[in-house]
Amino acid sequence: MLRLDSIRAGYGGSTVLRGVSMLVPPSSVVALLGPNGAGKTTLLRVASGLLRPSSGQVLLDGKDVSRAAPHKLVELGLCHVPEGRGIFPSLTVRENLILQSKPGTESDSVEKAVSAFPRLGERLTQQAGTMSGGEQQMLALARAYVQNPRFVLLDEVSMGLAPKVVDEIFEFLALLASQGASLLLVEQYVTRALAAADYVYLLGRGTVTFAGEPGELDADALAEQYIAAAHT
Repeated sequence: MLRLDSIRAGYGGSTVLRGVSMLVPPSSVVALLGPNGAGKTTLLRVASGLLRPSSGQVLLDGKDVSRAAPHKLVELGLCHVPEGRGIFPSLTVRENLILQSKPGTESDSVEKAVSAFPRLGERLTQQAGTMSGGEQQMLALARAYVQNPRFVLLDEVSMGLAPKVVDEIFEFLALLASQGASLLLVEQYVTRALAAADYVYLLGRGTVTFAGEPGELDADALAEQYIAAAHT
């Protein structure tokens, strides 16, 4: 289980998260929603070790990993797919996949990635940065498959992509979930995120304003929070 307990964090002298607590149970999909500036990306950065909280704890299977380096969290089964195509653009697709593979599993990892995203199989020798935005996102997401993580943190992985590519990505996320990975999903397509989720947290100005099952979330209240944020 991934647990964030009373997390406070920010940048410089600015506080973004103000006592945020949430759970990501095993084999579950948790949607993390909220308007721009609510603190969603900051929370994922804390959970993946990229940003240390000023107070509170990140607990993985009950162990405090708040000060653990990102690569240690990867070894413990956590994978973070950040917003903005987390790939090495100057390397080929195959080289990107090999870099993300565990030693001795390189060939199997390439095969797994291609099975999940057949289009990558047509691009293995191509420089990753020359591919389309959708193909680059497929490559970024493939890391969450080849590493076989237990927890996957996904930050706006459908942003700026064509509807057909978005469909492929959500099919892939369903595949990950079906194989037992827990997903913490920050997503601009609120309706699709809610349809995929077992649980949902709503952030507003760095605090949790709702926690529960998707069917318990008031759609009107959700819309009002997004609209209010857009006018502040």
